[in-house]
Amino acid sequence: MNDQNDLRFQNDEPRIHPTAQLKSVKLGRYAEIGERVILRDVTVGDFSYFERNGEAIYADIGRFCSIAANVRINALEHPMERITTHKLSYRPNEYFRYLGVDGEFRARRQARRVSIGHDVWIGHGAVIMPGVSINHGAVIGANAVVTRDVAAYTIVAGSPARVIRPRFETDVIERLLALCWWDWPAERLYEAISDMQTLDISAFLDKWGQGAGG
Repeated sequence: MNDQNDLRFQNDEPRIHPTAQLKSVKLGRYAEIGERVILRDVTVGDFSYFERNGEAIYADIGRFCSIAANVRINALEHPMERITTHKLSYRPNEYFRYLGVDGEFRARRQARRVSIGHDVWIGHGAVIMPGVSINHGAVIGANAVVTRDVAAYTIVAGSPARVIRPRFETDVIERLLALCWWDWPAERLYEAISDMQTLDISAFLDKWGQGAGG
């Protein structure tokens, strides 16, 4: 927690729009949840934000993630192996008394959590399917449907999503992953922001990768 007397920093409590619906959710510092966002059994890391109309269930989201409007994380999969894909078979309680939710199907859904690393950007309308892992620094294109794991600092797009290109050269990616800037305390982030804005990637890594603080 930041020193409340340090005027450099805003209040670090999460900001939640009054129209958002959250259940069994853990939010980090400075997290932002936008209009009409629905989250169920989700963790959201420090500084990450959801724009309007997003939905997520059974997911763990890292720090500094930018999640655009209308994104769906861990989209519901229906039981295609059953005689019907309709929710009648796994939520019959919505239609008939004395019949409960299918606990086995719910457990299967809960076991296929989505994992999103730090500094991930998910574009407008993207859909992340169950069990997918998206690694640090990845970029998901608008309206992509992600059915497979995404490597660190990789750009994917399309339906189903395919690799477009890495964001940086391999050696730069390795240095960024070693830097772990998303773990820095707020005080160090504050000092580094001007360099994030003005230095190229290599110069930033040369300056801030020394470990002593720039």
